Amino acid sequence: MSSQRGKSLALMLLAMTQFVVVIDASIVNVALPSIGAHLHFSRDDLSWVVNAYTLTFGGFLLLGGRLADLLGRRRMFMIGLVVFSLASLAGGLAQSEAWLIAARAVQGLGAAIVSPAALSIITTTFAEGSERNRALGIWGAVAGAGGAAGVLLGGILTSGLSWRWVLFVNVPIGIVAAGLAPRLLLESQSEDGTEGFDIPGAVTVTAGLALLVYTVVDAVNVGWGSTGTLLRLAGSFALLAAFVAIERRQRHPLLPFSIFRLRTLRGADIVGLLIGMSLFSMFFFISLYLQDVLHFSPIKTGLSYLPLAVGIIISAGVGSQLVTRIGFKPVLIAGLVLIAAALIWFSRVPAPGGSFAADVLGPSLLAAFGLGFSFVSVTIGAVTGTKPHEAGLASGLINTSQQVGGALGLAILATVANSRTQSLISGGEHNSAVALTKGFDRAFLVGAGFAIVGAFLTMVLVSSRDSREQAAAARRGDLEAVTV
Repeated sequence: MSSQRGKSLALMLLAMTQFVVVIDASIVNVALPSIGAHLHFSRDDLSWVVNAYTLTFGGFLLLGGRLADLLGRRRMFMIGLVVFSLASLAGGLAQSEAWLIAARAVQGLGAAIVSPAALSIITTTFAEGSERNRALGIWGAVAGAGGAAGVLLGGILTSGLSWRWVLFVNVPIGIVAAGLAPRLLLESQSEDGTEGFDIPGAVTVTAGLALLVYTVVDAVNVGWGSTGTLLRLAGSFALLAAFVAIERRQRHPLLPFSIFRLRTLRGADIVGLLIGMSLFSMFFFISLYLQDVLHFSPIKTGLSYLPLAVGIIISAGVGSQLVTRIGFKPVLIAGLVLIAAALIWFSRVPAPGGSFAADVLGPSLLAAFGLGFSFVSVTIGAVTGTKPHEAGLASGLINTSQQVGGALGLAILATVANSRTQSLISGGEHNSAVALTKGFDRAFLVGAGFAIVGAFLTMVLVSSRDSREQAAAARRGDLEAVTV
């Protein structure tokens, strides 16, 4: 594993696994109409095919990262893959609404174990500096392209085979990856002397995060001002407050708050939340625009994401080189500015009379470079300066920030879009395509606002010195690999 070839094979395995985990958040989007027809979903319940996965993925990430540190990163990577694969098989075989939603929830649990374990294996395998930057560039390219590729693959599989194959496709990939892990990955775990496991902390933070994600994704249906939403928000904040109180008293806490003394990690996690809020919902709204306004077929919608996916792959590679040359802070700011510009451009999509070439392709490519730059640089920033025994925790934190941000952003922006559309219809707009598009336009502008705030907070919260020192050390090649 110390050889370059061994590291390359390990990175290929880890990146492929992350690709599968990421696409599963979006691969079912194009298949939702077919799923609804076959399993007799109600219109409101159909969104829970996506939300059930997001809910458990976001809720269990922090716990998954700490489990990797304490119980072994390779071990948890393999366990997570098995859980993910079996849940995918169960979902593909689903015969009822409840069966499929439950399988998707367990899939999310498996993903929450796999993802931070894989990222922490990268941070403990590759030397901090240019070597790790290159590895995280590949990781960022694959993970960033996963959202776009999920729509593409979902369209191909749904049109060519059936909706069940968007789940079945995970099974052989997951089983093969779990089988290769002992050969390609070295086992590592925290050696910070931690013996106990913080059960009260694990329960409260997981319940608090899961309830928070559930509240924001369900608020689209029941309303932000409803009694149920307000009570659940209060409950999630109470659980998270209880978690903070527990952690301050624990001898071996699940989340040692000392990690937040790292200014750059703290800033990167906050900015990661805003990246999720600004960009993750873009895939959702563009898919709706292409299908409901431009009347694209599922497979044509999927193919429309190909330039975006390719752009992310290219830009993540460029971004990792720029981080080594000029530091992660300016690259992150540039990425967020590009995201904001792309979303402002998207807010001008017309109806009727729009087209993919004139109105979607340009901002898609701009968004691809924004995502590639920001995803790679925020991940590098979030693990810069961490100690070996904190690798899983730092990985879990940045993953949690982005997933919770994505769920929160989609809930807010869907509410914005729906409110605008309903207002236009009640005001006498008879063309539903026009009303829908005006709603999307308003949501894109709010998303651009999140990205602008993220760029500003990057300037304020992320250390320029850490960025410069990391880049300088990477260019010199004098950073040592983490040993565990």
